[in-house]
Amino acid sequence: LSGPAHLSYCAARTMAERGHGRIVGISSRGAFRGEPDAPAYAASKAGLNALSQSLAKALAPKGVYVFVVAPGWVSTERVAPFVRDPAVLADQPLGRVATPEEVAQVVSYLALDAPASMTGAILDVNGASYLRS
Repeated sequence: LSGPAHLSYCAARTMAERGHGRIVGISSRGAFRGEPDAPAYAASKAGLNALSQSLAKALAPKGVYVFVVAPGWVSTERVAPFVRDPAVLADQPLGRVATPEEVAQVVSYLALDAPASMTGAILDVNGASYLRS
């Protein structure tokens, strides 16, 4: 959490001086559902969510908007053995996990096109594998 906090602070200072900017944090659905095998990971992502929403409130008057993307499983080389597991796939309504490109599309939207009124939003990118209300 200290890495994103320091980077956000440095970026926000410059962005606020210019009167505009966008910060997009990458969280995880684990921040919401917990991760019994990785509790520190889940806690750090929950912390990132709280940090980002606090920054969104503080920075909005300065024209700096803060968003978070919270992916579920993403099909990368690192997790390839896990995302092929029938138990993981059974939990995916799409029958597959998100691609890196899909996550990048959401990040790009938030960084470039999202309306200011979305500041503070946490967007899930998990193919309905975990739904929050």
